[in-house]
Amino acid sequence: MVLWTAAGVATLGFLVALEIVARGYGFSGPITEQSREVIFAPESGPLLYGGLALTMVVLTWRQRLIALGIAAGVDVAFFLVRWALDADMNFGNGALWVVLGVAVLGLTRRTGQERLLLLKGTGLGLLLVAGHKTGDTWLLITSKTRATVLDAYVAAADHALADPSWLVGRFLNATAPVSTGILHVVYGQLPLAAALVGLYQLRRVAVERRFPAHHLVRTFLVIGLFGPAIYMIFPVVGPVFAYGTDGGAWATANLWPDVLPPVTDPQPIPFDGITPRNCMPSLHTAWAVTLFIHSRDGSRAMRWAGTFWLVGTLTATLGFGYHYGADLLAGVVFALTIETAMRCSAHGWDRAGVRVVALGLTVFAAQLASYRWLPTEMAARPWLYGPLLLLVTGAVIYAYVRAARAARERERKPGVPRQRPVPEAEASASASAEPTDSAGAAETATTGTGTTGESGATDAKPELV
Repeated sequence: MVLWTAAGVATLGFLVALEIVARGYGFSGPITEQSREVIFAPESGPLLYGGLALTMVVLTWRQRLIALGIAAGVDVAFFLVRWALDADMNFGNGALWVVLGVAVLGLTRRTGQERLLLLKGTGLGLLLVAGHKTGDTWLLITSKTRATVLDAYVAAADHALADPSWLVGRFLNATAPVSTGILHVVYGQLPLAAALVGLYQLRRVAVERRFPAHHLVRTFLVIGLFGPAIYMIFPVVGPVFAYGTDGGAWATANLWPDVLPPVTDPQPIPFDGITPRNCMPSLHTAWAVTLFIHSRDGSRAMRWAGTFWLVGTLTATLGFGYHYGADLLAGVVFALTIETAMRCSAHGWDRAGVRVVALGLTVFAAQLASYRWLPTEMAARPWLYGPLLLLVTGAVIYAYVRAARAARERERKPGVPRQRPVPEAEASASASAEPTDSAGAAETATTGTGTTGESGATDAKPELV
C-alpha cells in the first residue's frame, strides 16, 4: 500500500509539473485536458472506453454489464443534449464517468484489499488516458522549446544502414494503395492491439482478486513516460518533414524518398513551432517490440498477430517517412531495457537483469552519442559502422533473450508452486467439508489437479518476460 501511495503521489506531482510548464507556453496540460472530458466532447472516445475496459478487469461479469450499460446511457444523454445545442459531437464521457464511479465505490463502499483492488483498476484506466494526454503535452513542449532539429545528423548516420527509410518509402510508393492502406491501419491501431494483449494478460484479475506482478500495460506506460524526455535531448522530426513535402517551407529540400540526401557536414536545421520532435528513439518501435514480447504468452493466433504488428509497425515507421533506421535501432534497445527493468522491479533483481539494463543503457547512450558526434564518419565507412550498429543492438537482444529464458526456468522449477488464491467462500466451504478419501487426497496433492482436470498449482502459463 505504501508503494502504491508513493507511486500515486509521484505521478500526480509529475502531471502537475507538466501542467505548469504547459501553461507557461500558452496551452493546457494533461490534467486540464482530461478533466474537461468529464463534461465536454472528448478528444478520443475509443481511448476512454479502452480505459474503462482496463478498469473493468477488477469487476465481475455482472458488474461489467452494469458498468457498460451506465456508460452507454450517459453517452446517449450527452449525445441528445449536444445535438439539441448544436455542440461538438463525440462519445466517451460515459466511460470516464464509470471509471470515476468505480473509484468512488472503492473509497466509500469497500475496505481493505477490495478497496485497493478497485483503486488500482481505476488508476490503470485513468493512466491509459493520462498517458496519451501527457504524450500530447510533451510533443507540444518539444515543438515550442526546440527551435532546431538534428535530422541532418541522423540522416548522415543512416547512410551506414543503407538509408532504409528511403528504400522502404520507394517500396510503399510502388505498391500503394494496398500496402499503404494496410500499414496505416497497423500503425494507427497499435494502442488497440496493445489493449487487447493487456486485457488478455489481466483476464483473471476478477477471479484471483489481484493483478499479475508484471504485464504489458506497465511497460507501455513507462515507455510513454520516459520516451518524450529523450525527444528534448535529441530533437528530430523525421525524413518526411525534414526532407519531404510534409515539411513545407521548413524542409531542407524535397528529397524523400526519391533522392538520397547528400553527405555534408551536418548542422542543426531551424524548424517550425508546430511539428513534434518525436523521432529519437522511435516509440512506435519500442511499443511494437513490447507488444511482440508479451504476445508470446498467448495463443498461436496472438503470437502471429504480435509478429505481424511488429513487422507492420517497423515497415510503416520507415515507409511513411516518420523515422530513420537509426531511430528504430534506438527504439529496440530502449524497449528491451525498460521491459527488463520493469520485470525485475516486479519479480526481483538478479544478475542477468542487472546486466541487461546496464548493457541497454550503455548501448543506448552510445547510439545517441554516435549519431550526434560521428555521423560523417559513419557515412564514410558504412562497411564498419553499419554492421557495428546491428551488432550492438543484437547483443542487447541476445542478452535479453537469455535473461528471459533464465527467468522462465526459475519459475518452472519444482518445489516452488505458484498457488492461485482461493476465494474466501470457497475456502470456508472447503474447511467445513468432510475429509475425502485419503488416496484421492494424496493423488490430488501430488498431481495438483482437481475434478476438473485443471492445474491447481498455477492454472496459467508462466509469464513470458
